[in-house]
Amino acid sequence: MPSAARWVNERFYRTLSGVGRLHPKADPAAHGVEVISDLSYAPPGPRAESRAHRLDIYRPKHSSGPLPVVLYVHGGGFQMLTKDTHWIMGIGFARRDFVVVVVNYRIAPRYKFPAAVEDVADAYRWALVHARDFGGDPQRIVVAGESAGANLVTTLTVMTTFERPEPYARRVFDTGVTPVACLPACGLLQVSDTRRFARRRPLPRVISGQIERCERAYLPAGERGAENTGLANPLLVLESDTESTRPIPPFFALVGTKDPLLDDTRRLSAALERRGVDVEAHYYPGGFHAFHAVPSLEIAREAWSDQFGFLRRVLEPGM
Repeated sequence: MPSAARWVNERFYRTLSGVGRLHPKADPAAHGVEVISDLSYAPPGPRAESRAHRLDIYRPKHSSGPLPVVLYVHGGGFQMLTKDTHWIMGIGFARRDFVVVVVNYRIAPRYKFPAAVEDVADAYRWALVHARDFGGDPQRIVVAGESAGANLVTTLTVMTTFERPEPYARRVFDTGVTPVACLPACGLLQVSDTRRFARRRPLPRVISGQIERCERAYLPAGERGAENTGLANPLLVLESDTESTRPIPPFFALVGTKDPLLDDTRRLSAALERRGVDVEAHYYPGGFHAFHAVPSLEIAREAWSDQFGFLRRVLEPGM
């Protein structure tokens, strides 16, 4: 995305997030939630001082642990936004008795793939080691994210269940801990060949252009348009004939029917069903991209309710 357009988009979403925080219900304390901010999750070294390698913990004040953990990875086309714009996700899960880890990661175009994947892998490993320090149960960890974040948590789930050659994937696999569930919302699950969306159905040029810029920003030049991009395309891994080494955990995938990325969720559901994975794909009529981040919408409340119903089923009898 050109720097000016990216700046305008990011300013818009940051302003929207900031205005939302002025509402009384945006105060975590109003929901019995406390926030521990700006913890470093990077291994010791220069990266440990970077803002890109910080996370926030949201946890209920009055619930006894150990509680299930949600590792939440924000969206933004791999190019913008931060944990600070996604406070609503932290509160949303914590008020329902989860310890929530909301993470930053390095963003494009300055940092190309696989920088974001490496960071999310490090955040996952940090959460497994430190969850108990904050009242969480590392054996009941859920990974969740929207849009680009959905891509990254699907990739993270692949790294825990498939033996891969990438060093960062091996470090995750070697933890031996698979998420109990993956919650990818409105995901861009194949970053290569983003023109496929416009081929599938007519899209306004401003929308198709934004989607295609994700590919140009995130993928190194030699990998754009190609399918052999490994963990940038977790959907293609799941659609392949490669057998997973460990069982793939249950998935809950939500998307609105007006979302231009709708087809990737359909493909994800089909791929998981073929593998015999427990998957719930929910398609919300009229929902736009990331509609569930606007809790005043009735369909957003419906989506959150469906999501928590799924988590109760998956986590019982632990909840």
